[in-house]
Amino acid sequence: MSSIDPIWDSIKNEAAKLSASEPLLSSFFAAAILEHQSLDAAISYNLARPFANSAVSSEDISAVISEAFAADTSIGRSVRLDIEAAYQRDAACEYYLTPLLYFKGFQALQLYRIAHWLWLQDRRALALFLQNGISERFAVDIHPAAQMGSGIMIDHATGLVIGETAVVGDNLSIMHSVTLGGSGSAVGDRHPKIGNGVLISAGAKVLGNIRVGDGVKIGAGSLVLESIPDHVTVAGVPARVVGTPKEDSPALEMDQSIEQKEL
Repeated sequence: MSSIDPIWDSIKNEAAKLSASEPLLSSFFAAAILEHQSLDAAISYNLARPFANSAVSSEDISAVISEAFAADTSIGRSVRLDIEAAYQRDAACEYYLTPLLYFKGFQALQLYRIAHWLWLQDRRALALFLQNGISERFAVDIHPAAQMGSGIMIDHATGLVIGETAVVGDNLSIMHSVTLGGSGSAVGDRHPKIGNGVLISAGAKVLGNIRVGDGVKIGAGSLVLESIPDHVTVAGVPARVVGTPKEDSPALEMDQSIEQKEL
């Protein structure tokens, strides 16, 4: 097989083997993966399926997704980095095809990427339609105007909320029930700015136009209301600095323990 797109090659190989080992799913793997000529085409098909019963047909949604991939090659690059992130960091991810077919955090993130492209094209009605569909089907609400980096792993994903003016860096790991929200009714730039390599543990809330530095670890259930410098661990309600992560990029290690290492 060609090595031009190694992620896609791996996904096709996995699908063929799983189809042979579980014949009951052979039609599923064929329709979802094996009948497509590229990862972009497979993504377009699979992301459109949740809209099958909506006012807009899944075929039309698939065409919009394909249009976005063709117009902005960075979307396809981000998809592949997100797949690699899930495969490397999530202990439950045995195959490269798993995020594409089964992980709603990954699926919601890729649909957000399409909605964001539409938002930038001033096709905001359709962008908001996709946002609403993502929220209803995946319990994930990412505003299409938010700016999200690449290499992001969203684990479990249920209850994730990311606001309109949020900016999220590269190589993050975000757990379920996380909020990157505003702190009041003010308009304008009102949501957090998250650096690279950050681990945001389950249930954490980061509120307001504040900065979370690179390499930060945010403990589960924490409430972050003030900016955080680079490479510290914060925990609590309200969150305070409790130590420093052992890793340069906590998101890559997925260690959610609190070290209590004094600064």
